[in-house]
Amino acid sequence: MPRRLSLRQYVKRRNGVPLGASGSLSNMLKNALGANNFSQFWLYWNPIWGYYLATKIQKPLTLFLPHSLALILTFSISGLVHDLAVSVIKQEMFFVCTPWFFVMSLAVIASTKLNINVSKFTFVVRAFIHLSTIVICYWLSDFILRLM
Repeated sequence: MPRRLSLRQYVKRRNGVPLGASGSLSNMLKNALGANNFSQFWLYWNPIWGYYLATKIQKPLTLFLPHSLALILTFSISGLVHDLAVSVIKQEMFFVCTPWFFVMSLAVIASTKLNINVSKFTFVVRAFIHLSTIVICYWLSDFILRLM
Protein backbone atom coordinates (compact mmCIF):
# COMPACT_ATOMS: atom_id res chain seq x y z
CA MET A 1 0.00 0.00 0.00
CA PRO A 2 1.51 3.39 -0.99
CA ARG A 3 2.41 5.80 1.78
CA ARG A 4 0.04 8.76 2.01
CA LEU A 5 1.67 12.16 1.69
CA SER A 6 1.22 14.68 4.47
CA LEU A 7 -0.17 18.10 3.61
CA ARG A 8 3.34 19.58 3.86
CA GLN A 9 4.77 16.94 1.50
CA TYR A 10 1.88 17.35 -0.94
CA VAL A 11 2.24 21.15 -1.10
CA LYS A 12 6.02 20.91 -1.56
CA ARG A 13 5.52 18.38 -4.37
CA ARG A 14 2.97 20.62 -6.11
CA ASN A 15 4.61 24.03 -5.52
CA GLY A 16 8.27 23.09 -5.32
CA VAL A 17 8.56 25.06 -2.08
CA PRO A 18 7.46 24.27 1.48
CA LEU A 19 4.02 25.17 2.79
CA GLY A 20 3.87 28.92 3.51
CA ALA A 21 7.27 29.61 1.94
CA SER A 22 8.01 32.71 -0.06
CA GLY A 23 7.19 32.09 -3.71
CA SER A 24 4.43 29.61 -2.97
CA LEU A 25 1.68 31.62 -4.68
CA SER A 26 3.77 32.51 -7.71
CA ASN A 27 4.86 28.87 -8.11
CA MET A 28 1.25 27.70 -7.87
CA LEU A 29 0.16 30.15 -10.56
CA LYS A 30 3.11 29.32 -12.82
CA ASN A 31 2.61 25.56 -12.45
CA ALA A 32 -1.18 25.65 -12.85
CA LEU A 33 -1.36 28.11 -15.73
CA GLY A 34 1.57 26.44 -17.49
CA ALA A 35 0.18 22.92 -17.07
CA ASN A 36 0.27 20.55 -20.03
CA ASN A 37 -3.47 19.83 -19.81
CA PHE A 38 -6.62 20.88 -17.96
CA SER A 39 -6.45 17.93 -15.59
CA GLN A 40 -2.89 18.84 -14.59
CA PHE A 41 -4.02 22.47 -14.07
CA TRP A 42 -6.16 21.23 -11.17
CA LEU A 43 -3.30 19.25 -9.63
CA TYR A 44 -1.43 22.52 -9.14
CA TRP A 45 -4.30 24.91 -8.43
CA ASN A 46 -4.71 25.63 -4.70
CA PRO A 47 -2.77 22.62 -3.42
CA ILE A 48 -4.01 22.95 0.17
CA TRP A 49 -7.67 22.68 -0.90
CA GLY A 50 -6.70 20.05 -3.48
CA TYR A 51 -5.03 17.93 -0.81
CA TYR A 52 -8.19 17.77 1.28
CA LEU A 53 -10.44 17.18 -1.72
CA ALA A 54 -8.16 14.36 -2.89
CA THR A 55 -7.72 12.67 0.47
CA LYS A 56 -11.11 13.24 2.09
CA ILE A 57 -13.46 13.07 -0.90
CA GLN A 58 -12.06 11.76 -4.19
CA LYS A 59 -9.92 8.91 -2.89
CA PRO A 60 -12.68 7.49 -0.63
CA LEU A 61 -15.21 7.80 -3.45
CA THR A 62 -12.96 5.84 -5.83
CA LEU A 63 -13.21 2.87 -3.46
CA PHE A 64 -16.77 2.24 -4.67
CA LEU A 65 -17.29 4.48 -7.73
CA PRO A 66 -15.61 4.71 -11.13
CA HIS A 67 -12.85 7.34 -11.26
CA SER A 68 -14.84 9.66 -13.56
CA LEU A 69 -17.87 9.69 -11.29
CA ALA A 70 -15.67 10.25 -8.22
CA LEU A 71 -14.06 13.19 -10.03
CA ILE A 72 -17.45 14.70 -10.94
CA LEU A 73 -18.67 14.35 -7.36
CA THR A 74 -15.44 15.81 -5.96
CA PHE A 75 -15.68 18.89 -8.18
CA SER A 76 -19.40 19.23 -7.38
CA ILE A 77 -18.81 18.97 -3.63
CA SER A 78 -16.05 21.58 -3.92
CA GLY A 79 -18.49 23.85 -5.76
CA LEU A 80 -21.13 23.26 -3.11
CA VAL A 81 -18.70 24.22 -0.34
CA HIS A 82 -17.81 27.39 -2.27
CA ASP A 83 -21.53 28.16 -2.73
CA LEU A 84 -22.21 27.60 0.98
CA ALA A 85 -19.35 29.91 1.96
CA VAL A 86 -20.61 32.68 -0.34
CA SER A 87 -24.19 32.11 0.90
CA VAL A 88 -23.07 32.60 4.50
CA ILE A 89 -21.11 35.75 3.64
CA LYS A 90 -23.91 37.24 1.51
CA GLN A 91 -26.60 35.94 3.89
CA GLU A 92 -28.63 34.79 0.91
CA MET A 93 -28.76 31.66 -1.22
CA PHE A 94 -25.94 31.48 -3.76
CA PHE A 95 -25.84 28.66 -6.34
CA VAL A 96 -23.23 29.32 -9.01
CA CYS A 97 -20.13 27.30 -8.18
CA THR A 98 -21.74 23.86 -7.92
CA PRO A 99 -23.01 23.74 -11.52
CA TRP A 100 -19.88 25.57 -12.74
CA PHE A 101 -17.54 23.08 -11.06
CA PHE A 102 -19.68 20.21 -12.36
CA VAL A 103 -19.16 21.46 -15.92
CA MET A 104 -15.43 21.91 -15.26
CA SER A 105 -15.25 18.28 -14.12
CA LEU A 106 -16.75 17.25 -17.46
CA ALA A 107 -14.11 19.38 -19.22
CA VAL A 108 -11.38 17.60 -17.23
CA ILE A 109 -12.78 14.20 -18.19
CA ALA A 110 -13.28 15.17 -21.85
CA SER A 111 -9.82 16.69 -22.21
CA THR A 112 -8.28 13.59 -20.61
CA LYS A 113 -10.25 11.18 -22.81
CA LEU A 114 -9.34 13.23 -25.90
CA ASN A 115 -5.70 13.30 -24.74
CA ILE A 116 -5.52 17.08 -25.16
CA ASN A 117 -1.99 18.27 -24.45
CA VAL A 118 -1.01 21.91 -24.80
CA SER A 119 2.67 21.49 -23.87
CA LYS A 120 3.84 22.53 -27.35
CA PHE A 121 2.47 26.03 -26.79
CA THR A 122 4.15 28.89 -24.95
CA PHE A 123 3.28 29.57 -21.32
CA VAL A 124 1.07 32.51 -22.29
CA VAL A 125 -0.94 30.41 -24.73
CA ARG A 126 -1.31 27.55 -22.21
CA ALA A 127 -2.49 30.03 -19.56
CA PHE A 128 -4.97 31.52 -22.04
CA ILE A 129 -6.30 28.05 -22.92
CA HIS A 130 -6.78 27.05 -19.27
CA LEU A 131 -8.40 30.35 -18.29
CA SER A 132 -10.59 30.26 -21.40
CA THR A 133 -11.71 26.74 -20.52
CA ILE A 134 -12.70 27.92 -17.04
CA VAL A 135 -14.64 30.89 -18.47
CA ILE A 136 -16.37 28.74 -21.12
CA CYS A 137 -17.38 26.25 -18.40
CA TYR A 138 -18.87 29.13 -16.42
CA TRP A 139 -20.81 30.37 -19.46
CA LEU A 140 -22.10 26.85 -20.15
CA SER A 141 -23.22 26.36 -16.56
CA ASP A 142 -24.88 29.79 -16.54
CA PHE A 143 -26.66 28.98 -19.83
CA ILE A 144 -27.89 25.66 -18.44
CA LEU A 145 -29.12 27.34 -15.22
CA ARG A 146 -31.04 29.91 -17.24
CA LEU A 147 -32.78 27.12 -19.17
CA MET A 148 -34.01 25.57 -15.94
